[in-house]
Amino acid sequence: MARNKHPEETANRILEVAARLFTEQGYEHTSIQDIIDQLGGLSKGAIYHHFKSKEEILVAVTDRMTEESNKLLETIRDRTDLSGRDKLKTIFKASINRPVQDDIFTVAPDLGGSPGLLYSIFRDTAENVAPNYIQPIIEQGIVDGSIQTDYPAELSQLLILAANIWTNPMIFDDTPEQSYRKFMVFRQMMEGFGLDIVDDEMLGRLQELAAIYQNHKSK
Repeated sequence: MARNKHPEETANRILEVAARLFTEQGYEHTSIQDIIDQLGGLSKGAIYHHFKSKEEILVAVTDRMTEESNKLLETIRDRTDLSGRDKLKTIFKASINRPVQDDIFTVAPDLGGSPGLLYSIFRDTAENVAPNYIQPIIEQGIVDGSIQTDYPAELSQLLILAANIWTNPMIFDDTPEQSYRKFMVFRQMMEGFGLDIVDDEMLGRLQELAAIYQNHKSK
């Protein structure tokens, strides 16, 4: 058998197909054979040469999904012209206004029916996003006086898990009205910490994304 001269290209093809299938039919309902069937003759052995298991493919797919978002977080985290509080507001506004969000919610995976994918997202949020991006901003805010808390690590987890998990309509199947009510609670909770980081424009955008998701589900 001839050696694969383009292993990186093959790995990318596998991840592109896997991401589409995980999105369309759910992680648990997608088999290695399903992925093979969409790869134009690539063998099972070729897949296992790059990835040891379907779970390893899932981790790689999730890493690709979060890479762009993490670059955005890194850019804002490292800015020197904003206070900690202003950075948090900038992050939330920039994240929900990314054009790719419409596409994500239009072809949204059934996260409630894909616990493996959901756990992977949850783990990345708690173990990567919170300590590496949100906590440094909160610690900066403590120093510059724009954020008051004695527990920056815990607040960073609470903030990002509430924003990315609890208020995510793709996880809880929320209607636009339910999403609005959750974000009002999130807004009040943040204001309790002195963080006025959610404004009316963001609330409207979040309702819009929830409506896009519900329209996708009804088709």
